[in-house]
Amino acid sequence: MRQTVRGSWALLRLAASISPGKLTLSAVLMVLQSVALPLAAPALAALTDAAVAGDARRASVAAVLVAVLVVAALTAGHFAHIFYFELGDEAVMRLERDLIGLSHDSPGIEHHERPEYADRLQVLRTELDRSGWGSMQALLSAIGLGVALLITGVLLAQLNPWLLLLPLAAVPPLVLGRRAESVLGAARTAAATDNRRARHLFVLSLDANAAKELRTCGLGEEVRTRLARSWDAATAVLWAGEVRADALRAAGQLAFAVAYVAATLLVLRDAVAGRRTVGDVVLVITLASQVNQQVTAAVTILQQLQRAARTMTDLAWMRSLVQAQTVRGASVSAPDVLRDGIRFDGVSFTYPGTDAPVLEGVDLVLPAGTSVAIVGENGAGKTTLVKLLCRFYAPTTGTITVDGVDLHDLDPVAWRDRTAAGFQDFCRFELLARQNVGVGDLPRIGSDDAVLGALDRAHSADVLDRLEDGLDTQLGTSHADGAQLSGGQWQKLALGRAMMREQPLLVVLDEPTSALDAQAEHDLYERYAAHARAVGATTGAVTLLVSHRFSTVRMADLILVVADRRIVESGSHEELVARGGLYAELFGIQAAAYL
Repeated sequence: MRQTVRGSWALLRLAASISPGKLTLSAVLMVLQSVALPLAAPALAALTDAAVAGDARRASVAAVLVAVLVVAALTAGHFAHIFYFELGDEAVMRLERDLIGLSHDSPGIEHHERPEYADRLQVLRTELDRSGWGSMQALLSAIGLGVALLITGVLLAQLNPWLLLLPLAAVPPLVLGRRAESVLGAARTAAATDNRRARHLFVLSLDANAAKELRTCGLGEEVRTRLARSWDAATAVLWAGEVRADALRAAGQLAFAVAYVAATLLVLRDAVAGRRTVGDVVLVITLASQVNQQVTAAVTILQQLQRAARTMTDLAWMRSLVQAQTVRGASVSAPDVLRDGIRFDGVSFTYPGTDAPVLEGVDLVLPAGTSVAIVGENGAGKTTLVKLLCRFYAPTTGTITVDGVDLHDLDPVAWRDRTAAGFQDFCRFELLARQNVGVGDLPRIGSDDAVLGALDRAHSADVLDRLEDGLDTQLGTSHADGAQLSGGQWQKLALGRAMMREQPLLVVLDEPTSALDAQAEHDLYERYAAHARAVGATTGAVTLLVSHRFSTVRMADLILVVADRRIVESGSHEELVARGGLYAELFGIQAAAYL
């Protein structure tokens, strides 16, 4: 219950921050609706007694009063719905913006790669889509419901003090309803992994890029089978939770039904004995019906508020996770020129939530102005080195220094501004072609010269020749006029994006040419080597190349061989081949494949 109260208070503050006027007006209208309906009950009782007594004048006045109160309740409810619906939509948009902010606030990507974060995000997105304005309605209805229960209690007490027990009969449905919602919440969390997997397979089935491979490999039936299995697993967990929750709710409603029947029989007994009028019987039946509706509404409101509270709790958990990654201050500016280089001292790294280290005791120096290639088998830790250098993660132990300054002390924004990167899993920004490349250096996104220069350095200018409107071509199939590019064309634009920054301190190329053929990659890396020498001479930049093709990495000044979580060899291509170690073995295997 404490969580529900805290969540409701947080939701109320959110609504007040969005639009105090709409919140106040909605609350007033909800209270007006809640007051009008209970007051219509004694007016209806007076109408009944007047009709029985044959008093037409009193009956007419009572009938008009009933009509006015009912119309007032309906009108207030209608306009309250309009305001809290708008307020709820704005609240959802604010929460979605908060989610986007949380995604970008951390300098690292740890939260994106944690399964528990993905599970909570899945539940949170589902709840935002499902509840939305319903949570705001529940919050405002709770205020009106309290007023309605108070008025109903006063009216019942005037008839018979024992009837005050009728509102108390709402306690079992509320308590059991709260327990039912907790059961459902646990079921949603338990089903999140299967639900996320099923959604992935569903999106995969509709993805145009995956269609060719799915058909070539004959995976259609397999995907359908796995999708059905994941949906069934998620549904089974959710269904079991629903059954338990419905049983708890039914028990609560049964307890109230017994109290409802008892209250009606109590007043009927007094009426038969002549102690109560027919109007009093109508009043009790009407109020008892309203109490029943209020109890049902209270259970629904509690469910909605619990969901809203869980949403706010999940947001708070995500916020604390992101803040935990940004606790340490980082205000040192990046150097204008790299003079000494980047140094790893005893660096080890273990991904959060795992036990086995990916890197262990790494000591190395990346001299300023050099091009460095990293080679090794899949899973050896090459990409992890890149993530550490880009400051996506901090080392578990050890330090990484830039000209003697701990990388973790550098302002992450300033460091990223001096980093240029191209990744294997690049983004396909469905923007104009010039924007797709220009986002690599936002201050110059509007400069055609900068964009064209970056494409030229990336050996990617030929992509524009195949675009009808050149740099002004809209990209992406989500647009009616969007151009559909091949994987290689998307990758070339991504490479151009990586070349936008002309004064970097770190250039990272992590398997950025996987969609290109060997000759195209070789030609491209020759350009990269020339670019590395140019920026190295200007800013002392370190250029880091990750590739499986030894014909390209041999151009680097320094080659690092990663194996068994460590740097096992380092040197130039000629030195490593002459040494006859792991690099020479891997180079020989790959060279033999081309003979």
